[in-house]
Amino acid sequence: MKKIFNFLLFAVVFANIGFAQIDKEQLALAISKADDANTEKLKEFIWKRKSDVLVDGQLKLTTITEFSFDDQGKLQAKLVDAESTVKQKPGLRGRAQQSAVEDKADYVGKALELSLAYTYMTKGQLLDFFSKATVTEKDGIIEATGENIYVQGDKLTLHIDKKTNLYLDKKFSSLLGKDPIDGEIKYEKFSSGVNHGSITVLNMPAQKMKIDAKNQDYSQRVK
Repeated sequence: MKKIFNFLLFAVVFANIGFAQIDKEQLALAISKADDANTEKLKEFIWKRKSDVLVDGQLKLTTITEFSFDDQGKLQAKLVDAESTVKQKPGLRGRAQQSAVEDKADYVGKALELSLAYTYMTKGQLLDFFSKATVTEKDGIIEATGENIYVQGDKLTLHIDKKTNLYLDKKFSSLLGKDPIDGEIKYEKFSSGVNHGSITVLNMPAQKMKIDAKNQDYSQRVK
């Protein structure tokens, strides 16, 4: 019995020592540095995001948004197309229906804008996140989970490649107004090694809505 107790005590102490070896501040700085360098390369591109909006499992709306970084390095988003699959009815009912579609498009825009806040985090936001996050590392993948990032009760989990300090995916749960929203952002790399958000999936149960968004049509800026 004593041997079992000593073994368990050793295991706990060893685990605590291993956890203490993760310097969260230095890790946050390293990830921020890698992300900044990657974003500088991403600024050379213009791309589009196609967002399919499903309500009750049926496709209702598709939007196309164009993205680019301005001269100040801020990401700009411009809605270039929105197409509803709902056949418009004539007269007043048709206008009411069009208004409902526009309201949905506005709601979708806000949801996707919120997802960008978790996609593109500043150095200060990362430092704050890691200061209160639980951080582990296994098989070359760093996992960090923290709460209360932007609003009380929200939660964010990051998976990061230990070799490059670049994101593999992000998962978050938050609020859009008073509506709960959860999302997942998956990352891919170009052949050049530039990391970029590829697929975003958002779920908004209060609206019975799901958004499947994909970044596409990347092209380099003409200098």
